[in-house]
Amino acid sequence: MPSADWRSESAYDGTRKAETADIAWEWLRRDREYQQDFSSATPTSDHFRRKWGLTFCS
Repeated sequence: MPSADWRSESAYDGTRKAETADIAWEWLRRDREYQQDFSSATPTSDHFRRKWGLTFCS
């Protein structure tokens, strides 16, 4: 993960163009419980998707 200075406005320039799903993904991927589940579960399993509210488009 990049080590951006969270206090710097310039580190967040891209968020002005971000959509809701982009911000949700950034939040989720930093969640420790999600990281643990992702590494120990099958990310495409029904249980995993229901737990984390994920939808995969085909």
